[in-house]
Amino acid sequence: MLHIVYILAFTLVALLAITNLIRSLVTLSTDTQRMYPANGNLYPSAPKTRRSSLSTRKVHPELLDEQGKVIEEPLLVMRSVSVEDARQQLDALYNSSPTKTDKEE
Repeated sequence: MLHIVYILAFTLVALLAITNLIRSLVTLSTDTQRMYPANGNLYPSAPKTRRSSLSTRKVHPELLDEQGKVIEEPLLVMRSVSVEDARQQLDALYNSSPTKTDKEE
C-alpha cells in the first residue's frame, strides 16, 4: 500500500515539473519574440500604432557594423591551436604577470 502512495506522489511531482518546464519554455519563446520600443520606454504616454512600435527595434551596438547595419554572420570564429602553442601562450601570460615575484623561481 505504501508503494502505491510513493508511486502516486512521484507521478504527481513529475507531472508538476513537466508542466512547469513546458510553461517556462512557452514564456521564454514569447519573450524572445517580443520587440521593445527603441527609446526603452515600455509605457509611452502617447499611444502609437502597433506597426510603428514594432518597426523600431533597439539593437546592441556590438551587433552593428561600421555603417550601422545589423551583422548577419557569426560573431565567434575559433581557430584550432596545438597544445604546445597554447602552453607557450599561457607561459608568456604567466611570465608577464605583474604579480609574479622573484622568489617563485
